[in-house]
Amino acid sequence: MHRSALAAFLILGCSLSAADTIPKSEYAERRAKLQKFLDGVLVIFARDAGSDEVFREFQDTSFLYFSGVEEAGAILLITPKEEVLFLPKRNERAEKYTGPKLGPTDSDVKSRTGFAEVQPLERFEARLHRAAEDYYTVYAFTRKSTAAKLKSLLPLRELADASRPVGKLRMKKSPAEIAAVQRATDVTIQAQIAAWKKLQPGAYEYQAGAAFVGSLMEQGCERVAYAPIVGSGPNSTVLHYNASTRRMDRGEVVVLDAAAECAGYTSDITRTVPVGGKFSARQKQIYEVVLGAQNAAMAAAKPGATMPELQKIAKKYMDDHGDLGKYFIHGLGHPVGLDVHDLGDPGPLENGDIVTIEPGIYIPDEGIGVRIEDVILITETGYKLMSAALPREVADVERAMAKPAASLP
Repeated sequence: MHRSALAAFLILGCSLSAADTIPKSEYAERRAKLQKFLDGVLVIFARDAGSDEVFREFQDTSFLYFSGVEEAGAILLITPKEEVLFLPKRNERAEKYTGPKLGPTDSDVKSRTGFAEVQPLERFEARLHRAAEDYYTVYAFTRKSTAAKLKSLLPLRELADASRPVGKLRMKKSPAEIAAVQRATDVTIQAQIAAWKKLQPGAYEYQAGAAFVGSLMEQGCERVAYAPIVGSGPNSTVLHYNASTRRMDRGEVVVLDAAAECAGYTSDITRTVPVGGKFSARQKQIYEVVLGAQNAAMAAAKPGATMPELQKIAKKYMDDHGDLGKYFIHGLGHPVGLDVHDLGDPGPLENGDIVTIEPGIYIPDEGIGVRIEDVILITETGYKLMSAALPREVADVERAMAKPAASLP
């Protein structure tokens, strides 16, 4: 899809798949980049079809990254010299339940997939053996079932994890991918605001979670990027709390960590919000330290910086402002893209990378947890705060919470 057409769809909030948001030519470019440094055979299995697709299933993200194909049960084979897509044959009876699928003998299969060679699934084993004659290493995502399957087919070949070579490519985002993550971020911001309206004394955590999910679906996105975290009071100190059953009380803080997935691409945003609209003096003190640590880390985010370096900066800020670094008990951030914890490269940041910056302080004895998480795009000279529209400063958060629920943006 042309970028102008993509922008129109994103503005309108229409629901798209990842295959729609990324031009077919870009998938081919990704495969060509991989082939330049690939020193073996890469095999990627699509998601399993399952026995009864009553619930919507989502494609394996690395399979999607290189193919743009949503079909279940497919296989992708790439070597330095060839790329082949294997598709299951169509099943008319199954399609009455699941809708039309793309088959290997369809007359338009090459134009629809962008692959010059598409084969029936039954030919995969023979083709894999032929490809392996020239290479010792077979790369795959070594889930237990995948590893066993490939080892049985090629017992004398070295099976290597594909995460590193694929992650290197997935780390750097194209203009179309940046637009897709920005769309997911914009939807997330609106959904967070919808959830903020429910953070009232006497309400339950699940009510805020429900408001978040309803908002993102109303905006045309397919699902949450991960199970929403709505942790109030003592639950704010539990990093991945997900029960969402507690009644919220005035004077507590709520850690709201929730994001949308739109057209296959995700975001990741966390805010800490006071129930009743005002932070206590102690809550404000901790919040300001976390915010200062985040600002300090983001100020150093640029090409050449590494995430461990940024983590040290954030922790030092906490230690210099109240010896609070001991309460920062997780990593500072991670790549974001097709997965909320996207495959990436552990090396220095580069122009085009999208990562989170998410410092936090958690003090169980006081029942106070504060996390502030934003998505940033690394640029040529620094960074762009993609989630800047959602209030971060204490005064701005309190001002937003002071508005009547109906008038919140």
